Amino acid sequence: MGNKNMKIRVAWIIPNVFMYVLFFGFGSFVLSHANGLRDINRLGIWVFMLIMLLCIALFGSYQIRSWIKQGKI
Repeated sequence: MGNKNMKIRVAWIIPNVFMYVLFFGFGSFVLSHANGLRDINRLGIWVFMLIMLLCIALFGSYQIRSWIKQGKI
């Protein structure tokens, strides 16, 4: 594996890791403020955003893994 492939891998993996950090950060925010969000009827929106963020992170991980197996990166 060349140095170029390693740079491309890192360029794809770092944003994906950032998505997981965002998911856990927003998740802790939602858990700690669930009662207040429920009072102003915004809990559903935040939970939906959390689910979408998790789906994006999981799809990104799957895509990166499949590219590595195919030898693209």
